[in-house]
Amino acid sequence: MRAAATTAVVVGTAGAVSGHQQQKAAGQQQQAAAAAQNQAELDAMHAQQAAQAQQAQVDAQVQAALAAQSAAAPAAAAEPPAPAVDLTAELQKLAALKEQGLIDDAEFSAMKAKVLGI
Repeated sequence: MRAAATTAVVVGTAGAVSGHQQQKAAGQQQQAAAAAQNQAELDAMHAQQAAQAQQAQVDAQVQAALAAQSAAAPAAAAEPPAPAVDLTAELQKLAALKEQGLIDDAEFSAMKAKVLGI
């Protein structure tokens, strides 16, 4: 009977140790799975932050381009238009110069063509 009792104690102890080892292994597996999940979430968060930083950079470039366009547009609009030429007044001046004898017919015709854009 003593041998049977010893065997029972050994078997019971072995069962207890085996159960403890199984629980320990299961706990380690759960910890490994949780760590992998945490790492995956951290990687996803870093990827999202990188995408947001890249989008912010693109947005800044677009804003800079729009600002440059806006700055260029008023500069072009701010230039005063070429002074309008009063054709009648110019032709009258040329006629007066011709009548005074300061220019001849050929010069008058050339200057008239220039004024009229011909």
